[in-house]
Amino acid sequence: MERLLQPVVAGVVTALVGFTSSFTVVLAGLRAVGASEGQASSGLLTASVVMGGLAIWASVRARMPISIAWSTPGAALLVATGSLRGGFGAAVLAFGVCGALILLTGMCAALRKLVLAIPGPLASALLAGVLLQLCLVPVTTMHDRPALAIPIVATWLALIRLARRWAVPVAMLVALAEIVAKSGQSQLSGHRLAPSLAITTPVLTVSGVTLGLSLFVVTMASQNIPGIAVLDGFGYSAPVRRVLIETGGGTIAGAAFGGHVVNLAAISAALSAGPDAHPDKDKRWIASSFAGACYIAFGVSAGLLSALAAVAPAGLVETVAGLGLLGTLGSSLAAAATEPGAWSAAGMRDAAVVTFLVTASGFSLAGIGSPFWGLLAGLVVLTVLSLRWRGQRPSTLLTAAATSEGRP
Repeated sequence: MERLLQPVVAGVVTALVGFTSSFTVVLAGLRAVGASEGQASSGLLTASVVMGGLAIWASVRARMPISIAWSTPGAALLVATGSLRGGFGAAVLAFGVCGALILLTGMCAALRKLVLAIPGPLASALLAGVLLQLCLVPVTTMHDRPALAIPIVATWLALIRLARRWAVPVAMLVALAEIVAKSGQSQLSGHRLAPSLAITTPVLTVSGVTLGLSLFVVTMASQNIPGIAVLDGFGYSAPVRRVLIETGGGTIAGAAFGGHVVNLAAISAALSAGPDAHPDKDKRWIASSFAGACYIAFGVSAGLLSALAAVAPAGLVETVAGLGLLGTLGSSLAAAATEPGAWSAAGMRDAAVVTFLVTASGFSLAGIGSPFWGLLAGLVVLTVLSLRWRGQRPSTLLTAAATSEGRP
């Protein structure tokens, strides 16, 4: 009996940790790009149902622990992007563009190779630049609203030491308790607490298209590729093509309802794919299936959570979101400093730094946001610094010149 319950419990834990540690990022992202309370609620509900349904379908069909999640880094990108020309309709277009690109990547081997050709350090630097502003919010909230922020940060810090997995979920509960205590029932009475769907018509804008491209790059680099690696690490040969096609199609289907991006889970995937889910690797698909069912159930709370976020003091929801992304920011910065052997170390570091700075700056030109320009600037710098001159790399020529003058 214990062996039968083990994957069920693992699935419930996977969903609890995955949902409670990141739904604040999703709500903050949707609100940042112009979603109303109803649209944000619809987006959270849609993403929960789509990723839950796909997790059940993919896991049962393949008999593998294929965990599906929303793109938390993608939601953080929405926070960094802010309002778009065309409003939330432009963001909905971006969701659809991202879904279409993921779908095409699954269908086209050449596109998969092109995506994989983006240097990992640049993709990591892009992600770090996207996350920086949101991860700074706990600092500013500590300064502006110390009475509210200190209990949240202290709870998070204590549990990072004692039970890291539950640090963000419990900090989130502290934040929700503060919101309820401060707002009271009167403020919540005017909000729709039941889950509901709201359709938003896409608006064609350049910024919407480029945001979709940025969402695609961030999601592939920080979610899908690591998710494949997690499954490989536990001895599973992931059906990559089918999963990309299904998650791309799911993203397209949910876009008009405000669901941003669904993809292979990365960090939370290990909770269902590892031996803690079940000693027999052929039984762990049960865990990811139950996690999917729980995601659908948690989606029912979207209306209440959106209402709480709407009445929360400024910065409180974003504080929890920022705390939840500190680990991802740290790993992204570390990965950005790692240079692959095909490039010069100095050239890759310089390109990664440029990508990070341009992305984090919030620079915008012609309605196109900083993540697009950050990646483009990094690629330009990397290309220039890696050009050969008379058959030698610039770094080789400089070394030779220094040696000829007697310098080491």
